[in-house]
Amino acid sequence: MTPPAISALDLALSATLLLLNAGLSLLLGLGLARSLLIAALRTVVQLLLVGMVLKTVFALKSPWLIGAVVLFMGVSAAIEINARQQRRLRGAWSFGIGAGTATLAAVLAASLGVSLLGAQPWWEPHVVIPMAGIVLGNVMNGVSVTLNAFTSGLTRERAAIEAQLELGATRLQALGGLLQSAIKSGMIPIINQMSAAGIITLPGMMTGQILAGMLPLEAAKYQILVKLLFAGGAGMGAIGAAYAALWRVTDERDRLRLDRLAPHQPE
Repeated sequence: MTPPAISALDLALSATLLLLNAGLSLLLGLGLARSLLIAALRTVVQLLLVGMVLKTVFALKSPWLIGAVVLFMGVSAAIEINARQQRRLRGAWSFGIGAGTATLAAVLAASLGVSLLGAQPWWEPHVVIPMAGIVLGNVMNGVSVTLNAFTSGLTRERAAIEAQLELGATRLQALGGLLQSAIKSGMIPIINQMSAAGIITLPGMMTGQILAGMLPLEAAKYQILVKLLFAGGAGMGAIGAAYAALWRVTDERDRLRLDRLAPHQPE
């Protein structure tokens, strides 16, 4: 079955509920109408632009062009990770740790996915770009939440951590509880997604493939593969980011170095 084409009128009609929400926001004084409309406009513009760009990329099938698209996605994810931090590391460390751990985890997970799907050639854009995008998005969330939980908790628990260090604890011992808590925070959204899949929600990739005519069982297998890959990538990214941040905010003499954190960034 070929999915029906979606017209501009269809898109306009699909926005009616959102416009209703914006109207209710104005009526109730929620202050969300402007944000809703801007977000909707950005969604339309960004996705249409992406669609046009990918149409060209898929047609040309140039490995260099595909690499440039994936690189752009990676840089954008790194910028977003850095922007979500309330207490950033000073200098280039905040961007570097987020970018480095997210990139490494996403490359490992996406490469495994591309190899398992047997893309020919291996840089086939219909496989590489969607795989990189979905893995990067989830790794980005895991890394950003973990880093924010770790640096925010570090400031909050400073006195207790310094007391343990003064009593002879190593930096890993003194910050171990905070480290575990931050990693758990980064992984909880991923765990929730996997727990709800197929029971509470029908994941987007599976839905799209069913609409495109794929048998539901085969679509489910693809969705399982992707979810396992991005969960593994998010876990690696979260753990790597937490340990890298711990190393940066302490020194070789097991001292806490809060001077390496930038001032609090308002939400």
